[in-house]
Amino acid sequence: MAVLKVIEILASSKDSWEDATRNAVNEAGKSIKNIRSVYVREQSCVIDNDKITHFRVNVKITFEVN
Repeated sequence: MAVLKVIEILASSKDSWEDATRNAVNEAGKSIKNIRSVYVREQSCVIDNDKITHFRVNVKITFEVN
């Protein structure tokens, strides 16, 4: 039986929500191993002068604990 842990991370990107999700997984992967999945909980944008400047995601990352 595997033991799994879930953490919550906020990440952003100037390009897209998909890229923001990748950024979250890449940053988590620097200190966490055995990442199994990512669940996007929320999406939002930062608006400046009527234009989207940043895409933000709140994600839950699941990883196996050794």
